[in-house]
Amino acid sequence: MFPVKIYKQRREELKRKIKSGVILFLGNDESPMNYTDNAYKFRQDSTFLYYFGIDEPSFAAVIDVDEDKEIIFGNDFTIDDIIWMGEQKTVKQKALRCGVKETFSMSQLESFLKNAFSKGRKIHFIPQYRHSNMIKLQILLGIDATRINDYASQELIKAVAEQRAVKSSEEIQEIENAISIAYEMQISAMKFTKAGMLEKEVAGFIEGIALSMGSGISFPIIFSKHGEILHNHFYGNKLKDGDIVVNDCGAESLLHYASDITRTFPVSGRFTQAQKEIYEIVLYAQLTAINSIKPGVSYKDIHLKASTVIAEGLKALKLMRGDIKEAVEKGAHALFFPHGLGHLLGLDVHDLENFGENNFGYDNKIKRSSQFGLKSLRYAKALVPGIVITVEPGIYFIPQLIEQWKAEKKFEEFINYEKLEAYKNFGGIRIEDDVLVTKNGSKVLGKPIPKTIDEVEAIASDKV
Repeated sequence: MFPVKIYKQRREELKRKIKSGVILFLGNDESPMNYTDNAYKFRQDSTFLYYFGIDEPSFAAVIDVDEDKEIIFGNDFTIDDIIWMGEQKTVKQKALRCGVKETFSMSQLESFLKNAFSKGRKIHFIPQYRHSNMIKLQILLGIDATRINDYASQELIKAVAEQRAVKSSEEIQEIENAISIAYEMQISAMKFTKAGMLEKEVAGFIEGIALSMGSGISFPIIFSKHGEILHNHFYGNKLKDGDIVVNDCGAESLLHYASDITRTFPVSGRFTQAQKEIYEIVLYAQLTAINSIKPGVSYKDIHLKASTVIAEGLKALKLMRGDIKEAVEKGAHALFFPHGLGHLLGLDVHDLENFGENNFGYDNKIKRSSQFGLKSLRYAKALVPGIVITVEPGIYFIPQLIEQWKAEKKFEEFINYEKLEAYKNFGGIRIEDDVLVTKNGSKVLGKPIPKTIDEVEAIASDKV
């Protein structure tokens, strides 16, 4: 946990934003894999962690704004629990570590909330993503579990999102701790990967690094020769010389802050000429985007700038043609770059995403686009100092999408479908770093991870 003053300061700031009512925070429970006692690895709710820091299942908390009270609800371990789990601190002891003095058993939460509700007081809660907590809220508040998120407090969503989005120096250090693990995962993958291996051998190896150095992976590893499949969690392909692999992976620090880094490298240790040409375009797009980051600039504009670099690079290879400004405005480049430039990073690898992207990534000035590719941009607003955001452009050759657009004669004035035939089995290339918005610009966080062609080839050729 962080020092107690940090949690107290976070709650005080939230109380200044929420003027009245009761704020309810549900921690997560254990989630069974196939029977009750065999659970998935526990992961606490990030907002509960942010304000209270207790990294254990079956807790809840309230901030009673009207009464200026903070209460943690949880149950002390019984002797039966202790037999299986060992001696444990009491709920009171755990609460004091985050600066909360008042505690009650979980059984008292329902009566507390009903009493507040009977007095006409507002119960604020954030959107839920676990069905078990939706059912719990149905019991506690009498709201149909299938409609729980319709009643989430917009006032609380805005307040928490504003607070969590801007990272303190302690949080940035935790993110850098997570990036240091991702550094080892990336370098180890480049050195370990050899022709004849299955993808799963490498994916399993680097997941072990995350487990040994931190709290495990921050999301399921994407390690695949089929980089054109954006979220590919299949690891059954055999690798061969001439293949390139996309390694999109990240770890959680011991306090659960995330990293998210992508590198693309050749299995043999050497890129082909065609791979180099595409790689250089992606790298230039990424560097251009990073250099464009500064307070007040919308991330949508930076996304479009990276998109323009990609389109211009593809035009130089005669894969695109025509007026590039018009091509990007109409979305023709999205055949090759069909996702957003990046997302917020923090306690969640896609930070705050359970609040709904439109609630924190867009505002009254910048509305979400319906255009293919651009509509997948998760964060579009003007950047502010303290935000940590990923920068991850890519170029992908998706055979099914190419065939569909070709059959529809879509954007023929901008796309050279005849030239594209030679690239349909190319795969994809993505390069990603985690970037802090500073007062005057940006800073790539963590120890630099090789990403120029010469750097990547030097590491990937040095096999262990």
